[in-house]
Amino acid sequence: QVQLVESGGGLVQAGASLRLSCAASGRTFSRYAMAWFRQAPGKERELVGAVSRSGDSTYYADSVKGRFTISRDNAENTVYLQMNNLKPEDTAVYYCASRYTGNIYNYYLSGYDSWGRGTQVTVSS
Repeated sequence: QVQLVESGGGLVQAGASLRLSCAASGRTFSRYAMAWFRQAPGKERELVGAVSRSGDSTYYADSVKGRFTISRDNAENTVYLQMNNLKPEDTAVYYCASRYTGNIYNYYLSGYDSWGRGTQVTVSS
């Protein structure tokens, strides 16, 4: 398993942008599919975006499609979530997660088994 540490959250106004980063420990980061989840107060955790090991395949929840971009840099052991045109409903704790896989092309919607501690994103109206 990898150890994951998120950063980049903060308090912004609606319409602003933020870029979240998730740094992974170890030398096998490229063997893990990655994802970003979020959880707002009183709500269940939801998948925001997922990326394959290669970085070529991505998935987005409908609520963020066209505004958020997930990417990864395997040389830097880091996965990113670029968030543009933020809305108050994007307010949540954002978590990155990893899933070991032998398939370099697939993203996954579930089955993640390592999680970071999260970073708070608050969007004011």
